[in-house]
Amino acid sequence: MKQGKVIILGRPNVGKSTFLNNVIGQKVAITSPKPQTTRFPIRALYQDERGKIIFIDTPGVMKKTEDYLSENINKKTLQALQEEVDIVIYMIDHTRKRDFEEARVLGIVRQIKKPKILVINKIDITQKTYKAQYEFLKEEFSLSFEISALKKLHIKPLLDKIFEMLPKVTDHNEYQINNQTSYLLLNIDSKTFVAELIREKIFLMTGEEVPYTTTVVVDEITERENGILYIKARILTTQDRYKKMLIGKAGRKIKEIGSYARKELTLATNRKIYLDLKIETDPHWQEIYA
Repeated sequence: MKQGKVIILGRPNVGKSTFLNNVIGQKVAITSPKPQTTRFPIRALYQDERGKIIFIDTPGVMKKTEDYLSENINKKTLQALQEEVDIVIYMIDHTRKRDFEEARVLGIVRQIKKPKILVINKIDITQKTYKAQYEFLKEEFSLSFEISALKKLHIKPLLDKIFEMLPKVTDHNEYQINNQTSYLLLNIDSKTFVAELIREKIFLMTGEEVPYTTTVVVDEITERENGILYIKARILTTQDRYKKMLIGKAGRKIKEIGSYARKELTLATNRKIYLDLKIETDPHWQEIYA
């Protein structure tokens, strides 16, 4: 039996969370086309007859931080690097040019004295590529894989190599998994998981600016006598103008967000859901919840 920890690093939107979800086989990290969707490291467990892998999905490292939220996201990623890991996956997106942001991530990866795997993602996209700008990395990294996290292409050979590289289990180092929600998610409780699913819908269904002004707080999850799971949640945003955008004309936008979130929660829990969703303006939410 093998076991170990694998940290996934890369700049925003390279596909780290999509990769993790498809390795695990169910959604453990929210995704959207917008950067900064992931705001804190997510630890999830993959296991089969070969052993256990704890994957650590990190927020993308940004080139600059212009607000408290961005600064805190970067800080949480750097804190995750202090954790003892066995393997580093450095993921790049060949459809984007190398820039200062990429150079910063590479600089961080170079400082980690652990076995590293270069993973070139999004190979399903062929019409736009800057692969030539990353060729030099194949000489620097002894192992490299080209995958499509979205299409689940070539993930199995990568997983096979990770297991090959991991240490064997002994009586002294075997992981004891004790988690109150899903055993697959090791650092997220039920309220955080629900809040993240709702926040994903905001990222997917609102304009470029709005998602970065918002967070979601779940105040209550209780089972009613009729068997329905009652969830009370608040969307917090920094200004009244964003609140109006989130509500939408005749309340359509908030109803749409709530409807899609409720459907996904129903599928995730196999329960009937009543979602009590409200929007509040709080200019200081980043200081409390970021």
